Amino acid sequence: MSSNPGKLKMAAVGDYESILPFQAVGIDPFFMEQGEEEQLRNLLKQLLQERYAVVFMVDRLYETQQEFIRELNESYPVSILPVPGVQGSTGIGVESIRASVERAVGMDIFSVE
Repeated sequence: MSSNPGKLKMAAVGDYESILPFQAVGIDPFFMEQGEEEQLRNLLKQLLQERYAVVFMVDRLYETQQEFIRELNESYPVSILPVPGVQGSTGIGVESIRASVERAVGMDIFSVE
């Protein structure tokens, strides 16, 4: 049993250089590199079993598992969110926010016309 049952668990998944700073603010780091897709899926399933509420994932990894992550976000009480890595942003985080807001309000409020 958890010593602090009301505390939400948060994780960060990605390469060492990108994820290490998350540990400084109390987020559990899980180091993973690109090309480890099966291990990434297994890790995400493990984090769900351990009741993590928020998972920050380096966007380059997030891109490789978008459909799987979408299914998890819709089926479980978890938010798996892309964050830029030290190599820079791929833009997937902004696109994810855009899509979520569009679903919520029924239009793309970020479009520039």
